[in-house]
Amino acid sequence: MVKKTSMIVIGGGPGGYVAAIRGAQLGAEVTLIEKNKLGGTCLNVGCIPTKALLHASEIIEEMNHAAEYGIQVKAEGYDWKQVLAKKEAVVKQLVGGVTGLLKANKVKVVEGEASFTAAKTLSVKKKDGTTEALTADKIIIAAGSVPAIPPIPGVEGNPACIDSTGALSLKNPPKSLLVIGGGVIGMELATAYHAFGTKVTIVEAMPKLLPMMDGELTAMLRGIMEKKGIEILTEAKVLSVGNSGGEAEVQVDVKGTKKAFKAEKVLVAVGRKTDIQALQLDKAGIRQDRGKVLVNEFMETSVKDVFGIGDCLGQIMLAHIASAQGELAAENALGDKEVFDMKTNSSCVYTMPEFAGVGLTEEAAKEKGTEYGVGNFPLFANGKALITNGGVGAVKILYGKKFNDILGVHILGPRATDMIGEAALAIGLETTVEEVIRTIHAHPTVSEAVREAALAAEKRAIHIPNK
Repeated sequence: MVKKTSMIVIGGGPGGYVAAIRGAQLGAEVTLIEKNKLGGTCLNVGCIPTKALLHASEIIEEMNHAAEYGIQVKAEGYDWKQVLAKKEAVVKQLVGGVTGLLKANKVKVVEGEASFTAAKTLSVKKKDGTTEALTADKIIIAAGSVPAIPPIPGVEGNPACIDSTGALSLKNPPKSLLVIGGGVIGMELATAYHAFGTKVTIVEAMPKLLPMMDGELTAMLRGIMEKKGIEILTEAKVLSVGNSGGEAEVQVDVKGTKKAFKAEKVLVAVGRKTDIQALQLDKAGIRQDRGKVLVNEFMETSVKDVFGIGDCLGQIMLAHIASAQGELAAENALGDKEVFDMKTNSSCVYTMPEFAGVGLTEEAAKEKGTEYGVGNFPLFANGKALITNGGVGAVKILYGKKFNDILGVHILGPRATDMIGEAALAIGLETTVEEVIRTIHAHPTVSEAVREAALAAEKRAIHIPNK
């Protein structure tokens, strides 16, 4: 009987559990080590609970605009305990699903914290206080990340300051919230709490919000959020956070002018950092760079048969990237030699309206010196969007001048995060503008706007004047 290849996966988040299941599917004998909760940040204190809060806030928004459609209903209030209970119920169901999948695939789960003692040997400090030594033919590191805390005086240890994890379990929505950071986490939680009646201020050090997203549509989103009453400050640096009368007092440098803000809570949302300190990678000879695990294009570290995936690489910290890398790493560990390709990676922001993009932005195209053209279609000319949210938003396509191929697609509007999959497929298949135009899109749908943007790129739009 041929001995099965043994595999250890460190971390049970969306990268780790996917890698474990894929490894098991390919015939490996898999052990997964998780120090906290299966599902990792994404399922427990990240993507999923955040979207549960955002969906609740979306219901409030719809109720507040119901009169426009002749529906006489008003959000009289909310039961915050029930909002949190629903969030927890969703999380529990999904984590239970992951637990069941691992069991069905005969993945052994070890609860504890792993550290390397040699290249292929780990010491696991279990929750019951015991220690176990484990070794395997193949190891995949999927250690994840934790919220980053900036070195701003008065932030660390301040009870008024919370990170994204704390923001998902507040006893009540705060009366006021100052958000440090205009990235995805900050923008989403600002959107959610604003709908629950919180006065929100966003402070971002960079000239624009959401630096990885298309600048034109980001500016449009900023205008939408400001119109709703969310205060947004860019080119603004938080100098210090103090306490005054039970509130946080935040000193901010806004383009050279010092201003003071008071808020019940301060959300520190400046990003995340890798969580690899406990691993003791040096004992295994695994190369790292300032806390980031270094891997090659096959997801393999500097040590043969040891792979790294997801947030612990310190690259693009997205759950779907971790999952894709997890599948690839498991396959490569068990004999394949596939290169990880990032070009179809989509970025999604669950604001109201949603914002999604894939491929090149105009800023990136200019930086690369790529010759490109643009097709832009405003959603006020799309019937379904007009019905859904008043036609707020747009679809923007970038195409290459040389081959007429789709280089990037950016969508601000209803269900943008669901629609971006078509665009990712188009980029992956090197689809041309003409091929998108030839694809019949159902009517009435918001996705028709993708085709209309392609038509606009060729100056042949039907439902808007061509410029």
